[in-house]
Amino acid sequence: MQQYKILPHTADGKFMAFGRTLEEAFSNAALATASLMWDWSKIERSASFRVKVRGRDLEQLLLKFLGEIIYLLETRAFLLGAVEEVRLHEGAKGCRLEALFWGDKISDKYEIYGDVKAVTYNEMKIERNGQVTLQVVVDM
Repeated sequence: MQQYKILPHTADGKFMAFGRTLEEAFSNAALATASLMWDWSKIERSASFRVKVRGRDLEQLLLKFLGEIIYLLETRAFLLGAVEEVRLHEGAKGCRLEALFWGDKISDKYEIYGDVKAVTYNEMKIERNGQVTLQVVVDM
């Protein structure tokens, strides 16, 4: 199964992420977000961060989850290389997600070729029909 697909957009970044489960699709959305800024497959796994987010619904949860990539880049100079142990819980009082981000600090050995400034609700879609498809637009 394809992890994600970058879509054309006039000014910003846009992608679709896929998964057999919500957890897999959220993980692939994180990799797609990173792919707009660096080649995540080349990032060494020398550091990890446990990520915990809550949202009133899946859309807000996705926005906050992907926002953690930007936050860690800006505050810890952390480049995401892998996402593991994704656990997503939906309930009457909202949603929560925990995941483990693996990666490395920014250094000369990595090429940074983009800058995602923010994740948006614009054109955001979460579809569940046998598989999960997420569509996200980010400000660049």
